[in-house]
Amino acid sequence: MTKQEVYELLKAKNIEFEAVEHPAVFHMGEDHGVELPHPEADAKNLFVRDDKKQNYYLITVRGNKKVDLKAFRREHELRPLSFGSPEALKEKLDLIPGSVCPFGLLSNEACDVKFYLDADFLKEPYLIGCHPNDNTATVFVKAEDMINLIREHGTNVEVVELPVR
Repeated sequence: MTKQEVYELLKAKNIEFEAVEHPAVFHMGEDHGVELPHPEADAKNLFVRDDKKQNYYLITVRGNKKVDLKAFRREHELRPLSFGSPEALKEKLDLIPGSVCPFGLLSNEACDVKFYLDADFLKEPYLIGCHPNDNTATVFVKAEDMINLIREHGTNVEVVELPVR
């Protein structure tokens, strides 16, 4: 799903969104002076897998947090976790590193990547800001709209309090 296709889907579903075009941003620390209208809603996305490479997860957290993956694993009774490879990211979500986002779950036809969303997104300002499958833009939508869109696709969404370091 391209950036334009994400925009078209949001319009077709009557989901209000605000898109900000900017230079490519590959990770949270690299903002190139990008000024976002809702920096408190900016998301950080972690594509991880278990040690057997059988289960994949997308963890989306507010950008100012550092997730404690060991504590997360224990709380959810998962096998040891590590980051998914670029190949697995392409295979599962049709994304490349630097573009990881919840919209990629819409390309996962098997719905076999479990989505964990930081419960803080359901607090003021009730928005989530993430790439539209392309790291040259950030899209802000209501967190509830993102949850409903992903669930409607068939992907399991778990809203959780994420352990942080």
